[in-house]
Amino acid sequence: MKCSFRTIQHSAVFFVALLLLSATQLAAQSVKVEGLIKARDGSKIVLHTSTAPALIVVLEDDTRVGQVQGVLKARRKDMSMAALIPGLAIKVEGIYDTQDRLIARSVSFKGDDLKRAQSIQAGLHETKLQAEENKQRLAAAQKEIENNKKHIEENQRRIAANKASIEEAIARFGQLDDYYILDELTVYFANGKTKVDPKYNPQLLALAEKAKPINGYMIEITGYASSSGSVALNQRLSEDRANNVTNILIQQGRIPLTRMLAPGAMGESEQIESDKKVDDETANRRVRVRVLQNKAIAGM
Repeated sequence: MKCSFRTIQHSAVFFVALLLLSATQLAAQSVKVEGLIKARDGSKIVLHTSTAPALIVVLEDDTRVGQVQGVLKARRKDMSMAALIPGLAIKVEGIYDTQDRLIARSVSFKGDDLKRAQSIQAGLHETKLQAEENKQRLAAAQKEIENNKKHIEENQRRIAANKASIEEAIARFGQLDDYYILDELTVYFANGKTKVDPKYNPQLLALAEKAKPINGYMIEITGYASSSGSVALNQRLSEDRANNVTNILIQQGRIPLTRMLAPGAMGESEQIESDKKVDDETANRRVRVRVLQNKAIAGM
């Protein structure tokens, strides 16, 4: 009878331990979520999903980032964390921590989704210029009202039209892809060359130092080429130029990789035109470097 009681005790202890182990394993169970990157601050991503408008995803040093490939999306190409930009649709696998943040073990995305997000980033600057131009027109119209009363009605119609244009631009792009452009530098290249002229190094390093104190800053680098030569060659030139500028900022400027947006290669698109073809080619062999701050991060 004594032996049976001990046996029951041992069985009960084992059963409780088994329950505790199962609960621990359940708590640490891996989950998968899909969503759109809303904003990013270094290793932290704000992800919009069907169930959470602002899920915090944390990237770690061992987080795997990859692009799925093939018709069945069965192959995976390892990618840099720099590819995780606002506007990109991603799938995340990981576990939740005690703060309800998703600690990412792996992140994957489609190549088409990356190109779409990069196109949004490239078109953002032009929209900002248009919005700034509209704001300047609005200010000029308001000053004219103060100086010349007889044109009040005409100026008010102009103000209303410009205000509607600004609000339309904001509604189209919103905070998801709306950046403050805090600094900008253009690096020019010789014909067919991808090596950065040493004269630009001090300017690039100065830009890096100016960016570091900014909360949630990101560095955007976009390479271009002139229209001379084949489209494939110009695409490769613009990519190599952007990568070489990126390496200077990372290696010499000590900019963390998590602060770099994926370098963009625009090839011979977005040509700058002038009265002389030679001037056109010189102006288009360039890399544009920008210091950005996402408005969503600025408001956090």
